[in-house]
Amino acid sequence: MKLALLVGATLAVFASGSAMANADLAKAKNCMACHAVDNKVVGPAYKDVAKKYAGDKTAEAKLVEKVQKGGSGVWGAIPMPANPQVSEAEAKTLVKWVLSLK
Repeated sequence: MKLALLVGATLAVFASGSAMANADLAKAKNCMACHAVDNKVVGPAYKDVAKKYAGDKTAEAKLVEKVQKGGSGVWGAIPMPANPQVSEAEAKTLVKWVLSLK
């Protein structure tokens, strides 16, 4: 029983560290200027994005492209600007993190 608790606690630490690293990447790439995890800022809350795209097998590819090239019309009239400073690998990391939020 104690071993199971220790393993669970260790996994939780690694999972939160990874989530924190991705939040740090979002801050470093200026995503948090328009987005927050729990509430709408200029753009939608990341948790709302995760809910909207839950179960959509094409979501990751669509959102990676949106992060890099921008887009409009899905969440209202305010367009999301392109972010060419984000590499494709970074965009994939960010999108996977966003889609994992609940």
